[in-house]
Amino acid sequence: MCGICGFINFKTNLVKNERENLAVAHRMAEKLRHRGPDSWGEWVGEHAVFAHSRLAVIDVENGLQPMKRTVEGHEFVITYNGELYNTNDIRNDLKSHGYEFTTASDTEVLLYAYIHYGEKCAEMLNGIYAFVIWDSMRQRIFACRDRFGVKPFFYTQKNDVTVFASELKSLFEYPDVSAVLDKTGLCELFALSPARTQGVGVFKDVRELRPARYMIINRHGMTIKKYWSLVSGEHKDSYEETIEKVRSLVYDSVKRQLISDVPIATFLSGGLDSSIITAIGAMEMKKKGERLSTYSFDYEDNNKYFKASHFQPDSDTKWVPRMVEAFDTNHTYLVCPNNVLTELLEEALLAKDLPGMADVDASLLYFCREVKKNHTVVLSGECSDEIFGGYPWFREKKAFETHGFPWCYDLSIRNNILLDSVRETLDIDNYSRMRYEESIAEVPIFDGDNDEEKRRREISYLNINWFMTNLLDRKDRMSMASGLEVRVPFCDHRLVEYVWNIPWEMKNRDNVSKNVLREAAKGILPEDVRLRRKSPYPKTHNPHYEEAVKTLLDGIISDPNAPILALCDKTKLTSLLDGGSSDYGKPFFGQLMAGPQFIGYIVQMNYLLRDYKVRIL
Repeated sequence: MCGICGFINFKTNLVKNERENLAVAHRMAEKLRHRGPDSWGEWVGEHAVFAHSRLAVIDVENGLQPMKRTVEGHEFVITYNGELYNTNDIRNDLKSHGYEFTTASDTEVLLYAYIHYGEKCAEMLNGIYAFVIWDSMRQRIFACRDRFGVKPFFYTQKNDVTVFASELKSLFEYPDVSAVLDKTGLCELFALSPARTQGVGVFKDVRELRPARYMIINRHGMTIKKYWSLVSGEHKDSYEETIEKVRSLVYDSVKRQLISDVPIATFLSGGLDSSIITAIGAMEMKKKGERLSTYSFDYEDNNKYFKASHFQPDSDTKWVPRMVEAFDTNHTYLVCPNNVLTELLEEALLAKDLPGMADVDASLLYFCREVKKNHTVVLSGECSDEIFGGYPWFREKKAFETHGFPWCYDLSIRNNILLDSVRETLDIDNYSRMRYEESIAEVPIFDGDNDEEKRRREISYLNINWFMTNLLDRKDRMSMASGLEVRVPFCDHRLVEYVWNIPWEMKNRDNVSKNVLREAAKGILPEDVRLRRKSPYPKTHNPHYEEAVKTLLDGIISDPNAPILALCDKTKLTSLLDGGSSDYGKPFFGQLMAGPQFIGYIVQMNYLLRDYKVRIL
């Protein structure tokens, strides 16, 4: 993976001020160096400037970027962040049309695919990507993002210039682009975050290219089009056929994503999703006479303080060794020290450019750094619960009756900490409801659905377009801040398309969550692992973390210059410090944003306002 950035201006010749423009591009790319520590490249054209920092994974020696190719006298240049999993299929197709390749990289394949097919190339791609191409033949820019937004892409327009980057911090290095929060941005942070409305960059005038879209920029302006969407329809396969199809799609997705010219591993929790990926990976590597490396995560003293809950019924302690033994993996047990969780809160904020899941993000950042010491690529189990219906709210009556996001029914705790004037101005309940209704209006309808199935399809759509994209964004930022590439096999669009229309009576047959996936794992996983109840990414239950994060909040409250005090009521913040351990209201994002995680979020919000010198309108 990599970091990409640059700017486009059709009203001026950028080559004339090449030195100045390269200096700007260099500053922007420096902010992305963590995403691509292996090499650096830049290109200046008449109307575009590209910069690129590379994490070398495929064809390490020859895949340098920005990459240029000249066809019939026309120059095409690409800067690309991502990984294609059907590279060989597309390469063979292009060879049949007479194209010759000088590298083994997917970058060259992607560039020639665009040269030959134009914007229709987007429909051919299987992978995770965000890329920008200069097309001298058509005198235009073509930018594209993967179907689920695994790879980030932000942009802003300043006068005649369009500036783009993989991360927000890079945009702010362009002259006169700064971190400003208006009402919309504040509503995003207090009503929805750590999730974010697709297309919204939170900061004023900053946008995000939504997943499954491509953008064309020429001297006449900008056009954005959607190239892929879910289609609702009747599922015609039998239960047995469905299981076989799911097994085939999952196996093929994992197998494709094991391709790498650098060491590869998997994250292993002992849960259904990571175990399936690990099992397939281990079997495929064994065919080559190799052992798969695996990593598991836990917190210091978690065995002492762990508390079972509705969201996290058990810990991973006994399940990981079961998988390691079953598949003879080269396993590393990683344990996050207590002090790291607060020490890395600020670095996790800087990695994401926005407040997130507090210690859950901080721990992931720590773990990714540890994994990077020996591996550059890992496979992870995100997205399975969103598409197979693994979360509690797929079954909870309240989710079917509530007009809102099923993971955040209640914003009262967030409303409560705001200053009265800020609360009245923002009206975060109304903002959340508006964004919810916008999303519901996008759900592809199938006339054959009854009311219950229609609602469950809505919940699934919300999960894919909100909950899942948030987890993918988090995983990208924490891993890429460590120079680590994370691949997500359950995000294969072929699998998502198929599972989207599997009826609930199959997905939840015999009242067993993710039944179809569990049945598909028969003969692959040990039976006890295959039937293990869902348990999410772990969070710490150590009371010392709550004490530590409260100390940070106390320091903020005591600082008269703390920027968050311009938004939050000091008395209400102080009340969070009183008493013992508490969830501080109803769960937000399941168990991920409850209790001390909410205090950690407030601390990260203050870091954001301070470190980015945010101006509030």
